[in-house]
Amino acid sequence: MIEIRVNELLGGHGKSFYWLAKETGISHTTLWRLKKGKALGINFDTLEKLCEALKCETGEILALANDKKSRQTRKKKK
Repeated sequence: MIEIRVNELLGGHGKSFYWLAKETGISHTTLWRLKKGKALGINFDTLEKLCEALKCETGEILALANDKKSRQTRKKKK
């Protein structure tokens, strides 16, 4: 499962979701879905905006979660 690490990056920069939404033009709803792991995908434009605002690379935002809990959650949803 791929997880979005926006929350961790924001904390490291001392920034809020409100700041990120204002800085990128990404809606609060989209950011909330990314934060909570509810997003089914991510648009490249959105990913680019996040990278520019947080001054990071895509690999810092996207992480592969290989733990059992992630796999069990996916199986239950199917």
